[in-house]
Order: sequence, then C-alpha cells, then structure tokens
Amino acid sequence: MQTKKRSAILLLTIIMMLSIVLTACGGNNNTAGTNNQAANNGAANGAANAGASDTSEEATIKMLLVGGKPADYDQVFGELNKLVKEKINATVEAEFLDWADWSQKYPLKFAANEDFDIVYTANWAFYNDQSLKGGFLELTEDLLSKYAPQTWANMPKVAWDQAKVGGKLFMVPNNNVEITDKVVLIREDLRKKYNLEPVTSPETYAAYVKAIAANEKGINAFQAKAADGWKWHELDQIMLEQQNEWNLVDYNFPLAYKMDDATGKVFNVYDTPEFKQLLAYYKDLADNNGWSRNVVSNKNDVWQDIKAGKAASYAQNIGTVAANIMEATRENVGIELAIADLTPDKKKISAISTQNGLAIHATSKNVERSLMLIDLLQNDKQIHDLSMYGIAGTHYEAVGEDKYNAGPSAANYSPSGFSAWGWNSALNRQDAAYPKVADDMFNTWTSKVYHFPLETFVFDDSKVKNEVANIGNVMLRYAIPLEYGLIKDLDKGQADLIAQLKSAGIDKVQTELQAQIDAFLAAQK
Repeated sequence: MQTKKRSAILLLTIIMMLSIVLTACGGNNNTAGTNNQAANNGAANGAANAGASDTSEEATIKMLLVGGKPADYDQVFGELNKLVKEKINATVEAEFLDWADWSQKYPLKFAANEDFDIVYTANWAFYNDQSLKGGFLELTEDLLSKYAPQTWANMPKVAWDQAKVGGKLFMVPNNNVEITDKVVLIREDLRKKYNLEPVTSPETYAAYVKAIAANEKGINAFQAKAADGWKWHELDQIMLEQQNEWNLVDYNFPLAYKMDDATGKVFNVYDTPEFKQLLAYYKDLADNNGWSRNVVSNKNDVWQDIKAGKAASYAQNIGTVAANIMEATRENVGIELAIADLTPDKKKISAISTQNGLAIHATSKNVERSLMLIDLLQNDKQIHDLSMYGIAGTHYEAVGEDKYNAGPSAANYSPSGFSAWGWNSALNRQDAAYPKVADDMFNTWTSKVYHFPLETFVFDDSKVKNEVANIGNVMLRYAIPLEYGLIKDLDKGQADLIAQLKSAGIDKVQTELQAQIDAFLAAQK
C-alpha cells in the first residue's frame, strides 16, 4: 500500500510540474492571478485525468463565508466535521466576514492571496469582478463531473450557462429557484370590512388604497420603506417593470429593454407612454391621500407600522411578506393579512443562478476535496440539513422530509444570518408555518418563468461612472417627488425630469450600454 501511495504521489507531482512548465512556456502576458489560476487548473485537471481521487490523506478545507458567525458555530461544525471526515477524510474551517464590513474585506482577501479554498460568491458579491481578475479557479466539466458528480447531474444546464463569465465557469451556483417579482402585503380584514373586490390588479389595488384612506383615520393605506436613497417609487417594480414585461438593467439609472426583444433595444423608461400613464395613476392615489405627503422621508420600519395598525399595505418580495404573515400569526397581532399579486398574468423573472453560489480560490491546494465538499453540501441530506439548519432537536425540529420548525436554540444558528444560501438546493426545508397561499402562488409562478437573451448581462459602468452618479442625483431630486404625486403639473414635471437627465449625461450612458448589449448578444450567437 505504501509503495502504491508513493507511486501515486510521484505521478501526481510529475503531472503538476509538467502542467506548471507548460503554462509558464505559454508566453502570455496575463496577470499573476491569472497565471496562478492556470497553473492550478492544469494541476487539477492533471490529477483528474490520472484518476487521483485519493482521500487517504486528511485535508483541511478553509471556507470564506459572508455574514455573522453563528453563536453555535463550534457546536454545529463540530458535528459537521464528523460526517465530512467519514465521507471524504476532511475537516472544514469557516471564516465569516461580518455584514458590517464584508464588502471592504472580501477583495482584500484575494489581493493578499490569503490561504482559503472555498468562498461564497454571488452576482452581488464580487463574482464577475473576481472571475475576471483571476481570483477564482475555472471549473471545467471534467473537474465537476469527477469530483462533484451529483451536483453536475442535478444542476439544470441553464444554471451552469448563467454562471459563465466570458464563456468560462468559475462558480458552483446554488440549485434553487428564486423568483424576483414583487407582491403587495395588504390588510385582508380591512378589505373585507369595506366589501372590496379581491386585490389582483392595479385597478383593484387602487380601490383598496382609496377606501382605506377615506375611512381609516390614522392609517397610511400604502407605506414605503424607510428612505435610504432608493431612486424609485416602491411600486415601480410591479407597476412599471412587471406590468410591461420590461427589465431594468441597473436600478441606478432608468434604462430598460423589453424582455422578449431579441435585439435588446434600450430606452429611457421615463420617456414612455407607459410611464406617463403610471404618473396619472400615482397622482390619483396621492390626491386621495393614499400615502402620507412625507412618504419620501419616512424613517419608520414599514412592517412594524403594519403590525402596529399604522399602515395597510407595502410592496416586497414573496418570501419577505410570507415571513411577515408567519410572524403576525406567531405573535397573534390581531390582524388578517393577505398577499396580493397585481400582475398575475405577466411573465415572471427568476433570479439567475449566480444569486448565490460557491467558488474555489484560484490558489487552493485542495481543489478536488473542495469540490467533493460542495457536492456533499448540496446533495447529502444529512450534511445539508446540518450545515443549513443546525443540530436537529436543538436548532430545528424536522417535519417530514422537507419542512421544519424552529428549535429551542434556533437563534444561535440561523441560515438567514450568513451565506449558507451558497449551497441552496432541492434539499432545502421550508418552515412548516410558511403560508400555503404564498407556496401556491410561487408554484403557479414557476410555470411562468421567462428566460431571455439578456438574463445574464452585467453592465460595466467604468466608462460612465460620473454620469451614472449624476443621473442618480437627478432621479432622487426630480423623479421621486413626481412619482409620489408631489408635483402638480405632471407634464411639466416629466419634461423637467427628462431634460435634467440629458444634462446629467443619460445619452452617453445609453450609448455605452447599447454597445455592450449589442456585443453581448453578438457573442451569444
């Protein structure tokens, strides 16, 4: 056995040396990070080709995760490591980058080339940036099929395709459908009180808002979240994007395209008939006291206002409002709530697979074992349950195969507190108290999910950063008051907004954006 082991190690060493020599002889002028990535990729592929899946030597896999370290981390990962040691002869050590400063620390970890193997990443957490800089290892079909075979087999092809950057894959994305459409949480008891139609459209919602505003003193019929620099009316994602089946490229500027437009022609949403019509809708609600005139400077937590009987509706994603309903039920707050989908017949957009995922550090010395661990996290039920929800009987109580109730120490290990979502999969459990209406609505939506050519497009604003910043300031100063009905003359307000955007440089941004979209679509063909 020792002779065979030494031979295998010798063979692997030769392969690694050859890979590095060949890479060094390539004569390219890439950055050191890219060269490291190529060297490691060559070594990993060499090991794979040699069938080197030997796990006889114990490995320590270092994970870099985003979010606060759970209070019971040592307890949970102690149990996790017993299973991981048994299955792949490895132990896991996780480092947590706290929410307060994770975005500053994350890129520094790569710049310093610190020693870690697996790292959480996402389209909002440096995935494109580090992929292009050489911070992540390229994951080939050969690597994935050999060392993460269950993940390779179970992941939909579209998920792998969505995760590619420049045609190459650098992430094992999560395998869990998430739909980004927003809904409205309403006071169902008040709707019934005034014998109003079920709220299923912009028109029935307007009737609800007006009735509450006219009859329930001291309650804001609609409330926006606390002002934090958000540049849009809180209902715009529903009334503007979902209603018209548009997709905004970036919420920092008002440029969008029609989802089913294969040419990806970009337009200014503020300069459309649909926006003009929506302004009239908003102005009607504002004139009927549908929201406070101080709505844009609101400092209150909207959900707390709803629980306290001070607000009667707000817009959010379906998961958040479902959690609100569960909380209201647990606390017995004495109000009946309902979820209203105002665009039930429209196309639905699912979050692309890069919403959450795990990557391998380009300089990792444990590539194969890291992929084996990711495979277990996504597909081994015992390991998935433990890493996601903690210890059964302590942090959660299993309800059947796919649901759970919070355990007595749930607060000490909560998947919502850190990036355990990096290994979301079909094995995820659902809170047993999750409202059936939300579940049914989501299941209906899944049949309406629309995949479109620009789904994975990401805009590089490096050439127009100043213009984007100026446009954002214009939106806050001119668009927000206009949308919340605080400007009397809508036509003049819209004209002023468009003129100010032109002065801020929106034409330059649109030209740059269109050029990038055209190049992206051409590359796909």
